[in-house]
Amino acid sequence: MNFALTISSLKIKLSLVIIGSLIAFSTLYYTQNLVEKLQQREKDIVQLFASGLEYAADPNSETNDLNFIFNNIINRIDFPLILTDKNDKIISTEVGFGYKNILIDSTFTKNEIKNYLQKQVYELAKSHQPILVTTKDGVVLQKIYYGDSEIINRLKYYPFLQIIFAFIFILISYLSFSYIKRSEQSNIWVGMSKETAHQLGTPISSLMGWNEILKMNYNNPDKVLDTSEEIENDLNRLNKITRRFSKIGSKPELIENSPYLIIEKVINYFQRRLPQLGKNVSIQIDGDIECKSKINAELFEWVIENLIKNSLDAIENKNGIIKFSVQKIKNKIEIEVSDNGKGIEPGRKKDIFRPGFSTKKRGWGLGLSLSKRIIEDYHKGKIFVKNSVLNEGTTFKIILPE
Repeated sequence: MNFALTISSLKIKLSLVIIGSLIAFSTLYYTQNLVEKLQQREKDIVQLFASGLEYAADPNSETNDLNFIFNNIINRIDFPLILTDKNDKIISTEVGFGYKNILIDSTFTKNEIKNYLQKQVYELAKSHQPILVTTKDGVVLQKIYYGDSEIINRLKYYPFLQIIFAFIFILISYLSFSYIKRSEQSNIWVGMSKETAHQLGTPISSLMGWNEILKMNYNNPDKVLDTSEEIENDLNRLNKITRRFSKIGSKPELIENSPYLIIEKVINYFQRRLPQLGKNVSIQIDGDIECKSKINAELFEWVIENLIKNSLDAIENKNGIIKFSVQKIKNKIEIEVSDNGKGIEPGRKKDIFRPGFSTKKRGWGLGLSLSKRIIEDYHKGKIFVKNSVLNEGTTFKIILPE
């Protein structure tokens, strides 16, 4: 069981890492794609600006057209831009003509501004190739150096922040999951110890009762013989309990057997011991004795015992009935066990199979969880609450492959 839990934990942790990584790299890809599109848009704007300058250099261009170009292109540029001659020398230190969106110290002289802008030209050249302003003949007149806008610079760092957040998420999830799993495993160990004590409790209590009967009837051979047989049954049960726990975590051997006969055997064992438990309960069975399924008898008996104990706890102090029904439907064996106990609250039907869950003050919380594991993992069947009505009773259903 511990090995299986470890493998399951590793799978879930690995899934968390993969999901977090996918989130991070998907965000990176999406953001980088967006950055590239914005950069292309800004390049197109610069290219349009260059085309405007080329148009301005044409002696046939009209002044109104030039005013329209500069008003609608230059004024809308929101990223760093510097205009140079063909030799990369600053053309003007005038804002809006020689450069745009470059922070300049207000105390700088024109010469200092020119030197500062010249340094910025080399910095901008590292980001993008300059856009060339040429004549119709291809002669380079000017160059436009440009950088990224503030929104692009922010977007560049955004995916890295996302990756950091994703890894923080993974780390927190991993630590939280590890803590939950440690708590769950601790609860399982506590529950297993209580389940062991509970499993041993019935035969030990019976043995103590048979011992008293022996003392009272030591001179009655027939009574002694009958009691001796029951003691042997309880000793066999103790041995069976040991074998059951040894099978947890390993693949059990499945042999074709009759579920009806196995259930009947468990019922007979409980019938003799119900008076000692202080219960006035009738346990019945009907159905198809001939139908068979591949079963591990010892583990399947454990499931039936857990269901009977669950029903006995639900019936509490009133007169009760526990009824089993075994039927073959198509290629499935369907087993139902009903009681007239206190029922299960609607919101608790799924929780009752969860390890550690119990509504009883002294509950161990593993009986039904182990039953579910035995039926579904080992026998490839199903077990669930078919229906339950408060203060009227509950019906469990088991489906086994034929």
